[in-house]
Amino acid sequence: MSELKNDRMLRALAREPVDCTPVWMMRQAGRYLPEYRQTRGQAGDFMSLCRNAELACEVTLQPLARYPLDAAILFSDILTIPDAMGLGLYFEVGEGPKFRKTIRNANDVADLPVPKADTDLDYVMNAVRTIRSALGGSVPLIGFSGSPWTLATYMVEGGGSKDFRATKRLMMAEPEVMHGLLDKLADSVIDYLNAQIRAGAQIVQIFDTWGGVLTPHAYEAFSLAYMRKILAGLIKEHDGRRVPAIIFTKNGGQWLEVMADSGADALGLDWTTNIGRARSRVGDKVVLQGNMDPTTLYAPDDVIRAEVATILKDFGAGSGHVFNLGHGIPLDVDPAKAKVFIDAVHELSAQYHG
Repeated sequence: MSELKNDRMLRALAREPVDCTPVWMMRQAGRYLPEYRQTRGQAGDFMSLCRNAELACEVTLQPLARYPLDAAILFSDILTIPDAMGLGLYFEVGEGPKFRKTIRNANDVADLPVPKADTDLDYVMNAVRTIRSALGGSVPLIGFSGSPWTLATYMVEGGGSKDFRATKRLMMAEPEVMHGLLDKLADSVIDYLNAQIRAGAQIVQIFDTWGGVLTPHAYEAFSLAYMRKILAGLIKEHDGRRVPAIIFTKNGGQWLEVMADSGADALGLDWTTNIGRARSRVGDKVVLQGNMDPTTLYAPDDVIRAEVATILKDFGAGSGHVFNLGHGIPLDVDPAKAKVFIDAVHELSAQYHG
């Protein structure tokens, strides 16, 4: 087992005692940091940055050089799997990710190859190995993937969407085709996350960004069922240590009870759910991660500290809480505000431990 200088997050995910609540931020390596913007400019474009292990490592470590974070998260994108399936991922300035090919029928699904992560996505594994080595055991490394449902929405729509009309049309009109796509994606995610674990990821998170657009029944059938399949197929222990898995469904606070029975170690919460009430609903089944509204970081420092204090008080005493934002950090936030947030979590949470 490799030793960690700071294992606070792994201890919290195992409900073991900690000195204070661990904290990291979704999208912590990103455009709000001037050093990230400089490195991305050096790479040329976003995917070139992802595919260059040294530069991906550099941007992964940038927030850790600024802040006393309790974890690093692999710098990559949730859409690497569909890209490896041959859909042609590209990025339009100001418009987000797009695909040159879309999935609209049974033939499209049948023609989709299932990528082999160790070869077709070897640039991700090279980044994981490079980052893990560069971290030198300072903090754990989080690997991640998009959920099958979230990946499917981009593959069917051809990019982002406001109403997911094409995706929901396929789901409603030809549910067996959608299930076929989701099953293929689940197999791909299992292979992808296990390859990340073998390469050195010590925690994994599944980002179900668009699960919250579904009805309760559809969420269980078309999103959660496939995350369950992934969780059951993941490597549970590596390098002499358990590998915890986190699932995060944005706008999924109404489904915490079924999510808690998914096999996940932790549930990510967005800011629309009170973390104290969430804790009372799920008990000790899962750890909770979250959940400050990211836009709080636009506020004065005392307001940020007060909101951190409120969330800590709502969660209450004891381990089983990983502090995070309720979604990614906004790209135009002053980096100094992130330090106020992170320092407040460590300082104000100590009273709830020990």
